Amino acid sequence: MPTPHSRFFMTQQQTWSQRFESALHPAIARFNASISFDIELIEYDLTGSQAHAKMLAHTGIISQEEGEQLVTGLEQIRQEYRQRQFQPGIDAEDVHFAVERRLTEIVGDVGKKLHTARSRNDQVGTDTRLYLRDQIYQIRRQLREFQLVLLDIAEQNIETLIPGYTHLQRAQPLSLAHHLLAYFEMAQRDWERLADVYRRVNISPLGCGALAGTTFPIDRHYTAQLLEFDSVYANSLDGVSDRDFAIEFLSAASLIMVHLSRLSEEIILWASEEFRFITLKDSCATGSSIMPQKKNPDVPELVRGKTGRVFGHLQAMLVMMKGLPLAYNKDLQEDKEGLFDGVNTVKACLEAMTILLREGLEFRSQRLNEAVAEDFSNATDVADYLAARGVPFREAYNLVGKVVKTSIAAGKLLKDLTLDEWQQIHPAFAADIYEAISPRTVVSARNSYGGTGFAQVNKAILAARAQIKDEVS
Repeated sequence: MPTPHSRFFMTQQQTWSQRFESALHPAIARFNASISFDIELIEYDLTGSQAHAKMLAHTGIISQEEGEQLVTGLEQIRQEYRQRQFQPGIDAEDVHFAVERRLTEIVGDVGKKLHTARSRNDQVGTDTRLYLRDQIYQIRRQLREFQLVLLDIAEQNIETLIPGYTHLQRAQPLSLAHHLLAYFEMAQRDWERLADVYRRVNISPLGCGALAGTTFPIDRHYTAQLLEFDSVYANSLDGVSDRDFAIEFLSAASLIMVHLSRLSEEIILWASEEFRFITLKDSCATGSSIMPQKKNPDVPELVRGKTGRVFGHLQAMLVMMKGLPLAYNKDLQEDKEGLFDGVNTVKACLEAMTILLREGLEFRSQRLNEAVAEDFSNATDVADYLAARGVPFREAYNLVGKVVKTSIAAGKLLKDLTLDEWQQIHPAFAADIYEAISPRTVVSARNSYGGTGFAQVNKAILAARAQIKDEVS
């Protein structure tokens, strides 16, 4: 009577040819198996296998009737999986063998013909590309939603002012909308970058075989057309061993996370008592277990923290690939968990940040107005004022620097100086200096293309909405 271990041995031995005289050790079988994570690819494996079956029938490698049986059987497996009736375990080793074994149970020996002219090497490469192609589409849609929320908030805050910083020191006042539009531009590059990655994802390796192609009269372009790939790999060795597309995706994903993390860092600062630029709403914040007064910015902190794991997956993929000889190596099984987690992390963070912006925070406009009026961020505008009246800018710059120094010593802001004090500094100053250095005038005056001037910001918002509309249509 067979023991549980012996049944496991027999199951594993059936996966391989008669080249092997004994089965894998159970611990090695578990170590070798990928079914626990590559089950994520099952629907893509079924779709790719259906295309392969149709091609086999199309080229006469199998009969039309056999092709239809295979396609129908694969569709049955899809429905069984969706209804949780098909849930393969460790004995299946990987998703590809699990599907093939179940297919043979459904359609009989004709199921064993599915793998004709195909290797698991080109099969997994096809599945992964189908998966990633779908995920890129979904992430790009999320980026658009994120951008639209940024535009909505920007549109409501064109004339809301916020201090601008360099080196985290007060620099010049800005339109809040202009500040938010910077993140719109980052997301736009992310959206475009993913479109470029998509081009190299959307190439079919199906038909490359294990590494050298096949002796069967297959039609690789036919399967590529069925699966809506743009083209096929021109070299079979490259087709089964290429993971550049996954590295490129993780690189693009890392940049998305960089941008989300930068925004997260600013939101964390803005929510602090020191800044008080925003109020976090209860729906997107938590409290302390012992300090009842606290409201913690968990969403941006988690996004900031999760950024590192996506970076790690990129680094792991680069390290894995750097020493691999052609063609397929088992190391490549390690591409999936990091890729899947990278996808899921980016999607979760985009969703959370979009919700946070849309309904989880509120800008404190009165506090922002106070903030831009309590510093020397209008000093450059004093220098510009003099330069516009014929004083060389570098001379004006040095002059204003001295004024700021003496004002700080006297406990005054520039707006507090009397007209007589201004004219003692330089006779070019007149009564209009106070209006010229008011925060609203300072921001409005920066009307160069791409600047923070209200008119420019309004144009930027209109252009951004038109751009999105054109790309959608």
